[in-house]
Amino acid sequence: MIKKSEHKKHLINSIEQKQIKQDIPKIEIGDTIKIKKVIQEGNKERIQASDGVIISKNNSQTNQTITVRKTIQNIGVERVYLLHSPQIISIEITKKSKVRRSKLYYLRNRSGKATRLKQKFT
Repeated sequence: MIKKSEHKKHLINSIEQKQIKQDIPKIEIGDTIKIKKVIQEGNKERIQASDGVIISKNNSQTNQTITVRKTIQNIGVERVYLLHSPQIISIEITKKSKVRRSKLYYLRNRSGKATRLKQKFT
């Protein structure tokens, strides 16, 4: 006999599997990416592209998130994106960087040329 809690977990897992996107590229920490996202303003929809460096990544099935950091007019801006969100249209990797840490939070304290990462050639 199946318990109610096991049945609920199985039901949730089956629904989550339908939501997982298959077209997401292999993203790593330190990659510079360009994300195209649907923005809804009133009754109009538009596509907004934003780019930046991935400083952290959290993996948990459908709740995979990445934190992207970029500098706009000498102000650091970080955004957290849900990878399997229906609002994200595409993710394009523009540059891969060689890093030795899993979280690049030290980039928050740096500015200008100090934020550059060594490029990885593959």
